[in-house]
Amino acid sequence: MQTGIQQQQQQPQTLAEVQAFAVGKWQSLSVELRPTEDRTGSGKIEPTFLRRHFDYLDTDRFKGVITLFGDPYGQLPLLEFEFRGALNWGGPHPIAAGAYEIDYVLNEKFGVTPLHDQSTEMLNAGLLNGMTPFQTNVQSDILGKAFPLFNIQEGQITTDYDLIYFHDGLLFMGAKHVDGTPFDRPDRRPQQLQIPLQRAK
Repeated sequence: MQTGIQQQQQQPQTLAEVQAFAVGKWQSLSVELRPTEDRTGSGKIEPTFLRRHFDYLDTDRFKGVITLFGDPYGQLPLLEFEFRGALNWGGPHPIAAGAYEIDYVLNEKFGVTPLHDQSTEMLNAGLLNGMTPFQTNVQSDILGKAFPLFNIQEGQITTDYDLIYFHDGLLFMGAKHVDGTPFDRPDRRPQQLQIPLQRAK
């Protein structure tokens, strides 16, 4: 049976406790399924298979790596995104006691690496004139660059308006909206919990 101190360590409640507990590396339990809005504007909702790795470098900065796969078992990697930037902490989130609003500001790096030739072709099909073409297994930093495929304008700093919550030592972020829309505005902040991350060994 856990003591009160052990429970507090696994389920931090105050903002200071949550910030301290978050510091470190976290990873997906397995390949995850997520609804994603079709980038072409067709209105279709596409299934996306992925793994997440997040590193809370301290209470103010983070690094995130998301790998997309073409199959539900993670055997066909397609794309990798690396994000680095600032953490903006907000007030309590109503989903659960100990949950807080958090914004991920991608103001240091937005790396894109196609891991398959078809992914490279897809990315290059949406390039604006003057942009350097993508290469398979080579990372390109698109921070501050216009990128229509991701609905990013020139000079735009992307922010994800999310939530964070810990339960039994697992890290929960917000569940993606069923219509696939991103967390790109405060009014689109998630209202439910996503599959959790476990602390990386």
